[in-house]
Amino acid sequence: MSLLGRSAQTLSVVAALWVSACTQPLVIRSERGATVQQVLPSKTVVFVHGMFMTPLCWEKWEPYFQAKGYKTLAPAWPEHDAAIEEQHKSHPNAKLAALTLDAVLAHYRTVLKGLEEKPILVGHSMGGLIVQLLLAEGLGVAGIAIDSAPPKGVISLKYSFLKSNWPAISPSAKINVPINLSRKDFDYSFANCTPDAEQAATFARYAVPESRRVGKGPTTPVAKINYSVARPPLLMIAGSLDHIIPASLNRSNYAKYEQSPSITDFREFEGRCHAIILQPGWEEVADYVHDWIVKNQSQP
Repeated sequence: MSLLGRSAQTLSVVAALWVSACTQPLVIRSERGATVQQVLPSKTVVFVHGMFMTPLCWEKWEPYFQAKGYKTLAPAWPEHDAAIEEQHKSHPNAKLAALTLDAVLAHYRTVLKGLEEKPILVGHSMGGLIVQLLLAEGLGVAGIAIDSAPPKGVISLKYSFLKSNWPAISPSAKINVPINLSRKDFDYSFANCTPDAEQAATFARYAVPESRRVGKGPTTPVAKINYSVARPPLLMIAGSLDHIIPASLNRSNYAKYEQSPSITDFREFEGRCHAIILQPGWEEVADYVHDWIVKNQSQP
């Protein structure tokens, strides 16, 4: 075969591999820990909300899992258990301003240690980071981190990330004044892939003021994870259109677990933004989470 012919053949193979890679589902599975630790049987699911949200954000997910035979809990962060309207009326709330990620973690530790069985942990946004941290402490039998805030040492310089998180991470931000996102800022950070009417409804029903100290939490030692230590299985989920926690940041977070001896999986959903647990089609994400739990669960 001529040199030209071999070159053409090589290019053809490369092109075929490239097309194959681009058409594969956005799923990565780590088999490193497949024999180390599976999901222990548990019929309890604890949902962890993120910043600017309350447990109300899980109002679709709780009935979904209850219908499949699970007991569900969605505990509120401290200063997040009042009605949405009351939280806005109390802004600026000094107690909310003083809230830290460490305090939120301590709150969930107390809740989890009081349960009859170790639960499956499902968290969104900052709740996803909380799930990673609690899972590393052995307080759950499995963890699902959806659009997770990054642990300490995992960063992004993507414009949408910096723009969305600037109210919390800006050095000049007034640390003792909680953040109260405008509708415009909320739409950009949370609901950029949904129609205007849906953005308005999401903002009105779910958005609340938030502590800047919690927002700075991922940059502190509290958010540090030892990736080399064995822990229960973890599934990480990203939305391809997420502004505040870009899919690339989720992938960077996932890559940190390369050294982990435990099962760590990743799935990216096309066309989803940070409101992935609320926007139409949330059932597909919930189905995937449930199927992953069942697939990895040990038999009693």
